[in-house]
Parts: sequence; C-alpha cells; structure tokens
Amino acid sequence: MKNRIRYLVAGLLLCGPCLIGCGGGVKEQDIQVSSANDPLSEPRSLLARYAEGQAIGSEAMGYPALVENVRKTDPARADILEQGFADLQAASPAKRKSIAEKLLEDLAPQMHADGPPADADEQPEE
Repeated sequence: MKNRIRYLVAGLLLCGPCLIGCGGGVKEQDIQVSSANDPLSEPRSLLARYAEGQAIGSEAMGYPALVENVRKTDPARADILEQGFADLQAASPAKRKSIAEKLLEDLAPQMHADGPPADADEQPEE
C-alpha cells in the first residue's frame, strides 16, 4: 500500500508540471512610448513656442547640439532642422511664426518614415 502511494506521489510530481503548463498563457501588456527617446521632442517643443510667438533666446546656442542629436537617427530631418533654425535666426520676428509652423509640419511624427508613397496601390496603365 505504501508503495502505491509513493508511486502515485512520484507520478504526480513528474507529470504534474506537464498537466499544469508553463505559466498559463501569454500576458498582453500595453507599451507606452516615451518622448524622452525621441530626439525631435525638444526641437518640436522649441518650434511650438516660436509658433506661438515666443522670441528666440539663449537656447539658440544649443541648436547645433540638437541638430547633431537628430542626425544620429534621422539625417534627412536633421538637415531640415538645421536649415530651419538658420532661417528662424535670419528672419524678422514677424516671419518667425510662419517658419516655425512650417518646420513643425515638416518634422511631425510619422508612423513609417520610409513607407510607400500614397499612390503605391495604383497600377500603371498599359
């Protein structure tokens, strides 16, 4: 009788994990994307303030560092930003607002930076 109980206990210990499984499935989680990882976050913030009419101040000394930070991940947008900052500094205060608004549009976040063009679904005519 004791042997049967031992075999039963041993069998349950060996087969128990197989019957229970490994954790009961996949747990889904929402992942929050932080703007701290976005090198364009700070330049966009500056441009938004300029678009609201704020004057350019001492932060202009940091423009080259902002551009170089963007260049590490997106050279094309870094070129746009560099030219935009130069245009802002050369422009009259009256024109800065429109320049900043245009830059914000050009540097807006995109889901797929290298996605297909909008008319990619159209077939060429034969």
